[in-house]
Amino acid sequence: MTSRGPQDGPEDRPDDRPDAVPPPLRRVLVLGSTGSIGTQTLDVIAHLSRLHDAGAHPTRYEVVGLAAGRDVSALSAQGARLGLPAGQLAIADTEHARPAMRAGAGAAESLVRDIECDIVVAAIVGVAGLPATLAAAELGRDIALANKETLVAAGDIMTATCRRTGARLLPVDSEHAALWSALLARAGTHWAPPSPPPSSVERLILTASGGAFRDTPAHELATVTPAQALNHPTWCMGDKVTLDTATLVNKGLELIEAHHLFQLPADRLDAVIHPQSIVHSFVEARDGSVLAQLGPTDMRLPIQQALAFPLRTPTPAGRLDLATMGSLDFRPIDTERFGAVELAKRCIAMGGAAGCVLNAANEVAGRAFLDGRLGFTRIVPTIERVLDAVDAPAPASLADVMAIDAEAREHCERALQATPA
Repeated sequence: MTSRGPQDGPEDRPDDRPDAVPPPLRRVLVLGSTGSIGTQTLDVIAHLSRLHDAGAHPTRYEVVGLAAGRDVSALSAQGARLGLPAGQLAIADTEHARPAMRAGAGAAESLVRDIECDIVVAAIVGVAGLPATLAAAELGRDIALANKETLVAAGDIMTATCRRTGARLLPVDSEHAALWSALLARAGTHWAPPSPPPSSVERLILTASGGAFRDTPAHELATVTPAQALNHPTWCMGDKVTLDTATLVNKGLELIEAHHLFQLPADRLDAVIHPQSIVHSFVEARDGSVLAQLGPTDMRLPIQQALAFPLRTPTPAGRLDLATMGSLDFRPIDTERFGAVELAKRCIAMGGAAGCVLNAANEVAGRAFLDGRLGFTRIVPTIERVLDAVDAPAPASLADVMAIDAEAREHCERALQATPA
């Protein structure tokens, strides 16, 4: 894979190169298999396998490994259903590991390095997923990327590794998958991140649901509870990402992720509130025309797009009924109430270790809120305080990233002790 500057993207025409032809077999390794994305990934693979058996899809899928955090019972059940031996299962929590399973903090990475596969679904939440995802990039594997923290904390390292090995980052986040889908229409059927979009593209715009508090009066935000924050109006997700949508930190992380996936600066990235979550992203061309990607609120769609790439295949998800969909609303993000988006753009401009610091501080501050140690409106100011305090050089290795992550977490814990809830 050759590196290109941001103004030298592919031409706006389809491409029929041989590498656009799907392989007859794709061996899949799923990291975070017991979580929301992981379980839906297995559903999609089962669906694609049925299509293959019926002669409706050319590729056969084989799950060759699964990794999870703590739910060893669910992991074991998945492995048994797929006929996987214990050595092809990895669990981070050693306390409940079963005989012959890979166990411990490095279990997922060892699975990636030891098991031959064609695509790794990276769905481990948080920076914990970074070592295994980076290992997949080092091996030149395709990566169906659902772990945004990988690029937020180590984007420069990840993208440089992908350029060196030819690994492709196939986005699974609904917004980035939508951008990729829209950009494929301009860049050709083979095109995949990390790479700049065609030169005719001016701006990429993410949509945000607005989270649980998009309509909550500002004066009430200081007293909202974790239970309220985790009551997302549209999506069903894990605790961390649901809280991140409530603070809009999630949209900030996604802007940093888009910066690395599509190699664009902060002034060519933006976000708007879209409560219906039907339009997932916009691509704005230099002539002012805007291409929108619409789809149901079903994560199986972006998962299948990554797994079946470069083909479009029938999906188990429902279809949009445009005639009955109703109105689609858009409004700007209130940066006075939700400062995370501007903070993320600042991180993009800063470069270096800024993303790593922001990500670590967010994980600690968010956990503190869920544990009742920090008020909701103090989450983003605490993150900003840590970003101002930690002055680390740009990481050059995974060890550097983990050291910066640890330093930022320590700073955040000290800030929490000095900050009233």
